[in-house]
Amino acid sequence: MTNGVDFNDLHRRMDGAVAAFKHDLASLRTRRASSNLLDAVQVQAYGTTMPINQVANVTVPEPRMISVSVWDKSMVSAVDRAIREANLGFNPIVDGTNLRIPLPELNEQRRKELVKISHGYAENARVAVRHVRRDGMEQLQKAEKDKTISADDLRIQSDRVQKMTDDTIAIIDSSLSEKEAEIMQV
Repeated sequence: MTNGVDFNDLHRRMDGAVAAFKHDLASLRTRRASSNLLDAVQVQAYGTTMPINQVANVTVPEPRMISVSVWDKSMVSAVDRAIREANLGFNPIVDGTNLRIPLPELNEQRRKELVKISHGYAENARVAVRHVRRDGMEQLQKAEKDKTISADDLRIQSDRVQKMTDDTIAIIDSSLSEKEAEIMQV
């Protein structure tokens, strides 16, 4: 804390927003199958909602196929329903306690939908970063009001918070454009 705001805390929180954004991007499908594609799927199981990886094992046996091995036979239909309702465009094939999910080729419309979803993830991350900036600015305003920092220190530290914000948003925008190019590549 430099008599005003804890820059390490602001940096940690902004990095957390970027990490969450990159995790969300990893769940978007590009050309190859990935077990991350099902990370967002929530299954109604045992009277509660839980991530799919807590009721099944998700593997990628081949580039265009995802395999889901459900541990409890009674949960197969719930997992199947959760995957279909997750709006990922997947149609699982049930085979006993296993679900095979063939990945169809991405058509132009689905690619555009995925780009739109990735833009939504990016905007959520930007908003989270702006919230961190707002918190930092409020701490600085309070410190100046309490006379623990001068007006010059307020300006200098405010500029530093703004630069952190701009740098973090640039990272988000860069990751977004990389993912967009990856999605649109045929």
